[in-house]
Amino acid sequence: MITTTALYDVPGPRTRARHRLYGIGATVAILALLGWILYLLFTTGQFTAAKWSPFLYTGIQELLLNGLGNTLKAFVLAAVLSLALGAVLAVGRLSDHRALRWVCTLVVEFFRAMPVLVMIFFIYVALQVAPLPALVTGLTLYNGSVLAEVFRSGVNAVDRGQREAAYALGMRKTQVMTHVLVPQAVRAMLPAIISQLVVALKDTSLGFLITYEEFLHAGKLIASNLDYDLPFIPVVMVISPIYIGMCMLLSWLANWVARRQQRNPKVEAVAVAAAEPGNLMTGGPQPPVR
Repeated sequence: MITTTALYDVPGPRTRARHRLYGIGATVAILALLGWILYLLFTTGQFTAAKWSPFLYTGIQELLLNGLGNTLKAFVLAAVLSLALGAVLAVGRLSDHRALRWVCTLVVEFFRAMPVLVMIFFIYVALQVAPLPALVTGLTLYNGSVLAEVFRSGVNAVDRGQREAAYALGMRKTQVMTHVLVPQAVRAMLPAIISQLVVALKDTSLGFLITYEEFLHAGKLIASNLDYDLPFIPVVMVISPIYIGMCMLLSWLANWVARRQQRNPKVEAVAVAAAEPGNLMTGGPQPPVR
């Protein structure tokens, strides 16, 4: 049974068959690309025991674990500070004071436009800051500025009537923000926040350029000390799935938080009883029953 919709035209039998062919063709092309990559890896001997046996050594495993721990340390610090800085800058951009709003806008636009690698290098070289603080500061300034725009746009996306109704009840601006606008905006902002945190997680790999001993730096150190051809390929094949797994874990965490928030009694819909015939006015006549 074909259902109608106002958003798009329901595809007919020919269109569905054509789309099915497109899907099959795309699947075949992706599988062919993966097969070609695996063929190149096998022909260059990337899966031989000699190239994978070094990862069984305890020293290499400890080096990778230490690098992973340093990556997570930098990410956690950068994520917390970026969220805090983004919230402060968003509040400043939403302020009624013009001077504060202009200052926060200038800060946000400047650090959003500045490449994060340039900021990290400037802090590390010009200001003579240690690698970890330099990396965290650069990530915080960039991601905090981006998150400030995410927070501001999320608050402004809430229906204007919500703000007006709260002010009509006599609530102050701080109460309107904390009790009305922000709780409704969080659900809309959550995907963008998680996406930016994934960017911060991946950008921690820039720390190896300033000799910070993070995960990528550990992989580079291992590959540079191996004595066979193309040593970086096995290292990349070990490191890449871990980065992908951490990003997928962040996405799963975002979905879990969204589901928990939907089950929160404060945001669940309240059941309303069906309307029944009754008195129009107190003491008035009953409406006729038909």
